[in-house]
Amino acid sequence: MCDCTSGNLKIPGSTLTHCPGMTETISRFTMTRLVASLLLALAGLVLFGQGAYIHAKALLAQVLLERAFSETIATGREVKPWSWADTWPVARIEVKRLHASAIVLAGSSGQALAFGPGHVELTPDAGERGVAVYSAHRDTHFRFLKDVAIGDEIDITRSDGTMFRYRADDTSVVRFDASGIDPLTDGYELVLSTCWPFDAVTPGAARYVLHATMMGPFGATGEHRPNGAIPDAPLN
Repeated sequence: MCDCTSGNLKIPGSTLTHCPGMTETISRFTMTRLVASLLLALAGLVLFGQGAYIHAKALLAQVLLERAFSETIATGREVKPWSWADTWPVARIEVKRLHASAIVLAGSSGQALAFGPGHVELTPDAGERGVAVYSAHRDTHFRFLKDVAIGDEIDITRSDGTMFRYRADDTSVVRFDASGIDPLTDGYELVLSTCWPFDAVTPGAARYVLHATMMGPFGATGEHRPNGAIPDAPLN
């Protein structure tokens, strides 16, 4: 005798008993699972496509930025990477041990960071007294930060062609609005910042901060402090 409740199968011992209407129920259940699987696969493809687009855009942007940066050094004038850009390249970051390189843009707005690292407003240029701060996304231009080791050398080439070498000497994780960074410090320092943790897929308040100190006692000729610079520079 079959004992059915709401279309469920009951298996007494090892004998599978069929209930009226059960074939249709199983078919509907199978179809539901198939549709759910297809929807999950489609969502995965969409997410993969978005991720691939972001990475492709980042790579293409760096090609155009590299050209604009080379022209900036050659001509001594600000060269936009594309006609509608509201920013321009100001520096190149290199970590030769990792074969990592990125062109830095003026400002750290969301628009700038979509195409490359940004030079955080109200912090000095590389080579000047104080802390030069550059920020970028953890999944594109600053992915390499997780592999930078204490003691690694970081080269910063400015738009005037001058290169300064720093040595990584510390890392920390801070809130974006409580970085503890004083851009007017008396030293010659560098901070590279990105979101934390590296493998997260959602935004958060934590920032990974790589600190480095310039190798050598002197800063740039004609150094200046940025107008309106304030302690505890916020990180984007």
